[in-house]
Amino acid sequence: MDTNDTFEIFLTAPPGMEQTLQREAVEIGFSGAKTVPGGVTLEGDWADVWRANLQLRGAARVLARIGSFRAFHLAQLDKRARKFPWSDVLRADVPVRVETTTNKKSKIYHAGAATQRIERAISEELGAEISAEAPIAVKLRIEDNLCTFSVDTSGEGLHKRGHKTAVGKAPMRENLAALFLRDCGFTGDEPVVDPMCGSGTFVIEAAEIAKGLFPGRSRSFAFEQMASFDSVAWEALRAKQETRETSARFYGSDRNAGAVEMATANAERAGLAELVQITQHAVSDLTPPVLDPNGEPGLVIVNPPYGARIGNKKLLYALYAALGETLMSRFSGWRVGIVTSETSLAKATKLPFKPFGAPVAHGGLKIRLFQTGPLP
Repeated sequence: MDTNDTFEIFLTAPPGMEQTLQREAVEIGFSGAKTVPGGVTLEGDWADVWRANLQLRGAARVLARIGSFRAFHLAQLDKRARKFPWSDVLRADVPVRVETTTNKKSKIYHAGAATQRIERAISEELGAEISAEAPIAVKLRIEDNLCTFSVDTSGEGLHKRGHKTAVGKAPMRENLAALFLRDCGFTGDEPVVDPMCGSGTFVIEAAEIAKGLFPGRSRSFAFEQMASFDSVAWEALRAKQETRETSARFYGSDRNAGAVEMATANAERAGLAELVQITQHAVSDLTPPVLDPNGEPGLVIVNPPYGARIGNKKLLYALYAALGETLMSRFSGWRVGIVTSETSLAKATKLPFKPFGAPVAHGGLKIRLFQTGPLP
C-alpha cells in the first residue's frame, strides 16, 4: 500500500446520526462521502485519514480498510494472512491487537479461531507483539467468506478531545453533541445557552465551532504509531488551523456547584475562557444573556436527566415543565433543542416541537433530539 494509494475510509457514527456526519464530511471537503449503516464511507489516502481524525467533530472513529481476500477455511486464512502486506501499515516495534467479527453465511464462523490465525501471522511474519492493551487494533470482518481488514487509526474514541478531564454523571459525548448542534442548524454565529450544562459539553463544542478550532488539536492518535505515518506532512496539516474571530458567546448554567466548577475548568483547558461563561443557578432562574442591542436570539440546547440512570422520573416531569415555562415566557425568538430518551418528558415542556427526529443509540438508551423553530 503506497502512501498515495487510495482506499476505503470508514467513519463510524453514533447509530441514527449517519446522515448528519455525512453532511459534515462533505462540508469539510470529503466530496465522495456516502452513508452506510453505522457510519460514512469515502475513498481517500493516508493524508485524508489524518485530516478526518483531526477535523471531523461528529465521527466516533476513523477506520482505514487496508485490504481483503477470500478464505473458505482456517488453513486458507492462515496462508493468505501470512502473505498480507502488514508492513505497509503496521510497525514491528508497536504492539497490535486483533478483533474479529463473523457471520453465519461464512464457512469460517469461529471468530476466536480466526483471530488466533491473524495474530500468529502478524507476530511471525511482521515480528510485532500481540497484546490485549495494544495501541493499534486490526479489525477483521468475515462476511460471505470475504475477509476484510481494517485498522483503527483513531486509538481512543474521537469524542475524547484531549482537553477535557472532568466529566459529570451521565455525560453527552462530544461527537454526539456536535452532531446535535449541527442538526439544530448551528453554524457558529449565534449565542448558545445550556441551562443544565453538566461538564459543559454543548457550550464548549459550540464555542470551538465558532472559533473554527480543530477538535483533535489537543490529542494524539493511533495512526502516529503506524508505518504509513509521515510526521512532516502531519505537522503541516495541523498548522493549517486558522482560528476565526467571533462575537458569539456561549452560556452554560447548572444548579450543581461541582458541575459549574468542572465546566469552567474544561472551557479554560480548551482555551475558550473568553467565549464561555458558566454560572450557578436553577432552571427557573434562567434568563436570556444580555446581548448587545443588535444581538440576535440564538439556540437553547439541553440534555436534561432522563430518569433512566439519573433522577426519579416522576420528579422529572416538574423539572421539564419548569424548563418549558421558563423558555416560553423569556426566550421569545430563540430555537430550542432538547435531548431525552422519554417523549413524555419532552411533551411535559409544552414546547411547540417540530416532527420528532429518528432515535439515536447512546449508552444503551435510545435518545431523540426534540426541536422547535423560533419561539413566539
